[in-house]
Amino acid sequence: MITKMKKLTFLVYYKEYEDFLNKLQELGVVHVSQKQEGGTNDSELVQLMQLSSRIQAAVKLLKNKMPDKKRKVTPVQDKLTGMQVLEMLDSMEAEKNALLQKLQATGKDADLLTPWGDFSLESLKKLESAGFDIRFYSCSETNFDEEWCNSYHAFVINKLASKVYFITITKPGEAVDIDAEMIKLPEHSLSEVNREITDIKAGLSGIEEKFLSLSVPGIKALETTLKETQEKICYSKVVLSTEQVAGEKLMLLEGWAPARDEQYLREKLDAEHIYYEIADPQPGDDVPIELNNLKFFAWFEPICKLYMLPKYSELDLTPYFAPFFMIFFGLCLGDSGYGLFILLGATAYRLIAKNLSDTVKGIISLVQVLATSTFFCGLLTGTFFGANIYDWNIPFLQKLKELVFQDNNAMFQLSLIMGVIQIIFGMILKAVNLKIQFGFKYAVSTIGWVVLLLSVIFATLFPSVLPMGGTVHLVILGIAGAMIYLYNSPDKNIFLNIGLGLWDTYNMATGLLGDVLSYVRLFALGLSGGILAGVFNSLAVGMSPDVAVLGPIVMVLIFVVGHAINIFMNVLGSMVHPMRLTFVEFFKNSGYEGGGKEYTPFKK
Repeated sequence: MITKMKKLTFLVYYKEYEDFLNKLQELGVVHVSQKQEGGTNDSELVQLMQLSSRIQAAVKLLKNKMPDKKRKVTPVQDKLTGMQVLEMLDSMEAEKNALLQKLQATGKDADLLTPWGDFSLESLKKLESAGFDIRFYSCSETNFDEEWCNSYHAFVINKLASKVYFITITKPGEAVDIDAEMIKLPEHSLSEVNREITDIKAGLSGIEEKFLSLSVPGIKALETTLKETQEKICYSKVVLSTEQVAGEKLMLLEGWAPARDEQYLREKLDAEHIYYEIADPQPGDDVPIELNNLKFFAWFEPICKLYMLPKYSELDLTPYFAPFFMIFFGLCLGDSGYGLFILLGATAYRLIAKNLSDTVKGIISLVQVLATSTFFCGLLTGTFFGANIYDWNIPFLQKLKELVFQDNNAMFQLSLIMGVIQIIFGMILKAVNLKIQFGFKYAVSTIGWVVLLLSVIFATLFPSVLPMGGTVHLVILGIAGAMIYLYNSPDKNIFLNIGLGLWDTYNMATGLLGDVLSYVRLFALGLSGGILAGVFNSLAVGMSPDVAVLGPIVMVLIFVVGHAINIFMNVLGSMVHPMRLTFVEFFKNSGYEGGGKEYTPFKK
C-alpha cells in the first residue's frame, strides 16, 4: 500500500530562512518539492556534485586497493579528513602516472638496446674521436648483402627472428648506401637502462604500498566527507526549490510528509513559531511515493521499484503480484534440491553475518521465500538435483507422488492456468483502479470483460451448470457486451463508444491469447533446468574413471561444477522471466501506469 501524504506549505522571513532549513533538516520527515530539476545552473551545486562524484570514484579506487586479510599493512597514523585523502590520492596518482610513462619510454629504450648487447658508450665515443663513424642498422636476413662487409666494413652483431643487426665503420663524411633501416640508439647502455627500469618498478611498488596503507582509514574519511557533501547537495537543491515572494522578503517552500507524522510536525513547527499550512493532496499534485506494505509483501518492494513506483492515485500492486512472483520463481527453477540448497545457504549467511542492514535482511528474507517456493514446486515433478525422487522405492515418497506428482502435460496446463488466473486478476484490479481514480462508470467496460471471460471459463468447465450458448449464458454475454460497447468511454457519444469497443475487442482477442501463451515459459524453464541437471548427473557418472580414489573425486567434481553452473543460469532465468510476466502481462492488464517519485525526506 501507499503511505498517505500531506502537503505542507511554509512561509518564512528571508533572514530566518537558513535557520528554518536547518530545523527542517533536523525534523527529517519533509520531502521538498523540487522546482528546478537538477539545479545545474547553480555553480555551487555543480561543484558539490562534481566533488561527490570525485569522492565516490576515490572510494571505489581504494576499495580495489584493500589489502588481503593475510597481508599485514601498517595504516597511516595521522587522522585524515576526506579532502586530505583526495589530495594524497591525486598526488599519488600523478606520481604513478609519471612513473608509468617513464617506464614505457625506458622499456622502449631497453627493446632497442637488447639486440646489441651491453656495450660501453665510452668505447664508442673513443672510436668516433679516433676518426671512425659508427652506424647501427637492421634488416632481414634475405636483404643482407655480404658485399657491405667489404665496402662499409659491416660487422654482424646479432641475429634475432630472421633479422640481422649490424654496424658499419666508415670515415667521417663517407656516404653509406645500403638497403637497411638505420637505428638511433639511446645515450645509455643496456645495463644503465635496466637499472633505471628496476628503480621505476621499485617506485611503483612503493606507491602501491602507500595505497594499501591509505585504504582503510582513507575509505572511512572519504565516506564521512561524502555524507557531508550529499547533505550539502540536498540543502542546495532545497534552496533552489524556494520561491521568493513579497519583494523577496518572504521565502515560500512546498513539501510533503507522511500523514502519520502530521501531529509530530505540528508540535515542532508551532514550538518554533513557523507559519505553515497542511492540506490533503489535490488531483494533479506530484506526490512522492512511500511504499508501506506488511513484512512479507515489503520483501517484494525492490522488485516493484525495478520497474517504477506507482502514482499516488494508483493501487500499489506489490501485494497483488508478490504471491504470483513467488510461485512463478519456484516453477521456473523447479528443483527441490536447488531450493533446499539456496534456503540453507541464505539461512546460514543470515545466522553467521553480523551487523546486517534492514535492506540486506529484506533481500535475504526474499531469497528464503523464493527458495521455499522452489522446494515445494519441485515436489510437483519430483526433481531433486536432477534426479527423480519418485523413482526411489520409499513409502513416504510414493505416497507423496500420489498426492502431488504432475507430469509434463499437467505442468504445461498448470502454467497456462496460472497465466489465465493472473491476467483476469489483473483486469479485476484494473476495474478497481479505474473506480478509485475516475469513478465507477469508467470501470464498467473492464468489469464487462471480466464477466465475459469468467462466464466462458465457467461454461467450459461446468457445462451442466451453465451450458455454453444457453439462454442464461447468452443473457450474461449480452449484459457483458452492453457494458463493453456502451461504457468503453463514458464521456463520448454512443457511436464512438461502439467503435472503440470494437477496437478494444480486436486488441483483446489478439493480445489475450499471446499474454496467456507467454506463461508457457514457466513450464519450459523448469523442464529445461531439470533436463540439464540430469545431463550433469549422467556426465558425473559416465566420465568418472574406474579407479578407486580418482573415480569418486572426478564424479564429485563434475557434479559440483555442473550443478553450480546450472543453479546460476536457472536462478538468473527464474528472476528475469517472472519479472517479465509481472511487468508486461500483469501490469498491462491491470492498467498500471506508474511514474511516481520516491519519498526522500530532507534530513541529515
